[in-house]
Amino acid sequence: MGAQTYCEAAPGHPFHGPYHDGEYGFPSDDESVLFERLVLEINQAGLSWLTILKKRDAFRAAFDGFDVDRVAAYGDAERARLLADAGIIRNRLKVDAAIENARRIVALRAQHGSFAGWLAAHHPLPKAEWLRLFKKTFVFTGGEIVGEFLMSLGYLPGAHHPGCPAWAAVEARNPPWLDAVRRGFTGYGAVDAGIPAPTA
Repeated sequence: MGAQTYCEAAPGHPFHGPYHDGEYGFPSDDESVLFERLVLEINQAGLSWLTILKKRDAFRAAFDGFDVDRVAAYGDAERARLLADAGIIRNRLKVDAAIENARRIVALRAQHGSFAGWLAAHHPLPKAEWLRLFKKTFVFTGGEIVGEFLMSLGYLPGAHHPGCPAWAAVEARNPPWLDAVRRGFTGYGAVDAGIPAPTA
């Protein structure tokens, strides 16, 4: 994106535009959506987000629509298939991380019901505490990956600035970070100061 912010550069772009306008920063409790975003953020490490968006349909097909249970059941044959699939990122560590993280999401259900339930049970947290929690719970979850994952799904602020046309749509969905601020949470730091008052 160069020197421009994502809000300045993404609108109108054939790949970034739809993601920025309708997904980035928007909350979701759909487990396949959450798992997809985690897998894509992991695969973006060392690459551009544009590369990942261009390969998104191939990722969705390769990982059975990001069905957590199906991916958690993958064995050697599925791993070999993924590593031979030129449509995705053929990185063994990233493929293994997707499979292992699916298994860990399945394990989370015993206590939290779902991946979304696990996120909700720990929210709100400052970014540093989220990073520690993810590192303890999942694999291949460095700071940039976790930060973008949480911001992209509305658990941390920063996806859009208040002047961005997408801001109002995100605000109307009351993402978890904004709900927390409206309830008095101050753990996000100085970014809180620029948040408009509730409109409802």
